[in-house]
Amino acid sequence: MFNAQILAFVLYFMLILGIGIVFFIKTKNGNEKDYFLGGRSMGPWVTALSAQASDMSGWLLMGFPGSILAFGMGKVWIGIGLALGTALNWILVAKRLRKFSAAANDSITIPQYLKNRFLEEGKALQIICAVIFLVCFTAYVASSFLAGAKVFSKVLPQISENTGLLIFAIIIIAYTFLGGFKAVCWTDFFQGLMMLVALLAVPILIVKAPEFAADKITAAYTMQDGTQSIFNANPFSATWQDIVSGLGWGLGYFGMPHILVRFMSAKDSKTIKKSAIIGIVWVILSLGAAIAIAILGRALYAEELLANGDQEKIFIECALKLFPLFIGGLLLSAVIAAAMSTADSQLLVASSSFTSDIYKPVIRKNASDKEALWVGRIVVLIIAVVAYFIASSKSEAASGIMNLVENAWGGFGASFGPVIILSLFWKRLTYKGAIAGVVCGALTDILWLIFVNNADNGFYLYEIVPGFIVGLLAAVIVTLIDKAPSKEVCDLYDKAVSADFD
Repeated sequence: MFNAQILAFVLYFMLILGIGIVFFIKTKNGNEKDYFLGGRSMGPWVTALSAQASDMSGWLLMGFPGSILAFGMGKVWIGIGLALGTALNWILVAKRLRKFSAAANDSITIPQYLKNRFLEEGKALQIICAVIFLVCFTAYVASSFLAGAKVFSKVLPQISENTGLLIFAIIIIAYTFLGGFKAVCWTDFFQGLMMLVALLAVPILIVKAPEFAADKITAAYTMQDGTQSIFNANPFSATWQDIVSGLGWGLGYFGMPHILVRFMSAKDSKTIKKSAIIGIVWVILSLGAAIAIAILGRALYAEELLANGDQEKIFIECALKLFPLFIGGLLLSAVIAAAMSTADSQLLVASSSFTSDIYKPVIRKNASDKEALWVGRIVVLIIAVVAYFIASSKSEAASGIMNLVENAWGGFGASFGPVIILSLFWKRLTYKGAIAGVVCGALTDILWLIFVNNADNGFYLYEIVPGFIVGLLAAVIVTLIDKAPSKEVCDLYDKAVSADFD
């Protein structure tokens, strides 16, 4: 039955597809740089909100408040870590990466940047990074497809989950395939605004709800039976593992390709400065609102949600019960927007890595810009189709993707985070040091996950923390053992950090 809620969904998706078509027409004669990096022409608002929207997937509206609702206030430290990581990433990395990527032969991908930063002819690190991106991002996209489909079936019970998955995948494929980076950035811009408005609106409506009362909060946070007793503690009484692991989430930002590429796409350094303010304010407001939804929503819906293990649906429950149908439909579109804004970015980064780091340097060295552009579009389609079949599969492998994605943040952060930071701030860093940092960070992250966090000993420390530390030490030690970089490499560094270069 067609109602106001469905109308809101239809209007939203028409807007998203319209953006893809507009940018396809505008860039049909463009080149690889236009498709994958928007011609380095993104303004401050689009740069900021697209970076934050591609960062915060449906996890922000569902997983994060749900984890606080189910596991207690210690999970608030994840939000604190993410806010600090976002701020440091904008302040320390954004401007320098924009300048360094341009100075390093106008690099358009992270693997390409790491190769060009050292004026290295060898392609080993570039190819290894690109393969990692392809594998991990395909799983990431499959997970986003699956999450989007579940929200579709919840909001629109008239359609099955498989139908919702197909619709969700087709829409993302369409505007990413057609419009490339600019379409992805502009859709993420609108999606970022939707996510923020939705997150801020829900806590206000909870407080104004007729069934809400202050004594319900008191009751919810003083009960001593089972899972609810964990809410007697404030965030600052969490265990040291919760605090360190929560803060460790912030380290992931320094190695996230789909976020870092937004910095590379900015028009200039002035754009980065404005974007930093917008992005930091956005993430503080959004994370704060998500925490408020968990705390306030607990007084209304915790009992029924926790009883069924549906704590991640706290935002959906509030939107459906507290808002008129059309407004509720728009707010729930924000959940879909969050999943889409991450999936589209990951599709494009994985595609750009294959095209720029494998296809052109290895398979077709003389490929024209137009050929590379269409190869990129085809790879977007292939990755999305593979991700769709993984997500629609009922096998154990499909359900295991969610676990892979939970750890992918740590894997990317431990592998690339230390090397990105050192490449921007340490002239002495060498190519061999960069390889050591990536490899050792990745191995430590994986081994810690398998043999420590998954061991039946009750001990847990987010694997990104030891992985990041080991990757950093490995890069520094190997660099100091290795011979100093050439004068040309040092000159490139000096050029990038000079005030005149932008």
